[in-house]
Amino acid sequence: MADVNSYSRGWQFNRQINLAVLIQLFFLASLIIGSWVNIQGQLDLLQHDVGILLQTQKEFQEKLEQFSAKSITHEYRLRALEKNSMNPHVRTEPF
Repeated sequence: MADVNSYSRGWQFNRQINLAVLIQLFFLASLIIGSWVNIQGQLDLLQHDVGILLQTQKEFQEKLEQFSAKSITHEYRLRALEKNSMNPHVRTEPF
């Protein structure tokens, strides 16, 4: 027959849950929930900032395209003026 003391040599698990463990679990759950709420708030702010950044980038792109079109127009006008200045016999109306 096996001795009762031979079973007690290994690890024993105490199934009692005392008040301190419950309080620690409550605070751990509170920290996890608080962190999750904080992360959600940070993600909302980040989404808002990225939206503003994308809108600003779109507006900047549109302005850049306008400047590019004006630059091309001015370049053609300058070429026409240069061409006309080399040929003084041709009279052109101002733009």
